[in-house]
Amino acid sequence: MSRRSDREFDQLLAFIEERMDFESGFYNDAYLDRRITARMRRTDTDSYAEYKRLLQRDDDEERQALLDSLSINVTGFFRNPDAWEALRPVLRELTEEKRHVDLWSAPCADGREPYSAAMLALDDDEIVDRRVSILGTDINRDVLQRARRATYQTSQTTDIEAELEPLDEYEPYVDRDGDEFTVRPPVRDMVAFEQHDLIRGEAKRNFDLVFCRNLLIYIDSEYKVPIFETISESLRSGGFLMIGMTETLPTECRDAFEPVDKQHRIYRRV
Repeated sequence: MSRRSDREFDQLLAFIEERMDFESGFYNDAYLDRRITARMRRTDTDSYAEYKRLLQRDDDEERQALLDSLSINVTGFFRNPDAWEALRPVLRELTEEKRHVDLWSAPCADGREPYSAAMLALDDDEIVDRRVSILGTDINRDVLQRARRATYQTSQTTDIEAELEPLDEYEPYVDRDGDEFTVRPPVRDMVAFEQHDLIRGEAKRNFDLVFCRNLLIYIDSEYKVPIFETISESLRSGGFLMIGMTETLPTECRDAFEPVDKQHRIYRRV
């Protein structure tokens, strides 16, 4: 960026933070720039200053569209299927040893990750599914409403049937009506949703497994340690953590976790 555009970008971020209540400082600039630039293309605006003027005109529709875009909601059923296969023995071990197993998906986006965990538990005869409870949390209230509706559509960019291929048969867990797929009650009954800010919010308590996948790649390095401190405090001693396939534990937090399956980014709290 030129000095001028760099200054305009900073002014735009300041407006988004002050007037739209979005903490841009938590995220790295490359991620923010990609999401903002995508909205600029959709609204035919040629500069950060012009896009800021568009937002200043009290364009509620565009403000909401930008907030939705800035929220990290890239997800899918059984994203990285090999990682989910590596998770099977963890869930088998937990449900064999414990009468109640608590899982936390944070952030959960539109719910497909926690629903995947529920379907995996129901689909595997060696996992005692009745012992499993799952909490999905996200900072975005609108995306949580979509998660609770549990209805997903195949589109040009999303093939729901392909996402469900890790299951031998998805029909026991998902109803299909044309291109629309709705998660069935036995799966939905295992999952609860609530709003939570993983960076600024309080730690949870006594979870046996936490998913925190594909968030850290967007977060500035100075905020990664607080996230892992929250996760660590939320896990029982010996509880498991699963992060994204391209992510690593911050150096400051590595003593708190030991690798269980390093290739698939599964760790155990020491």
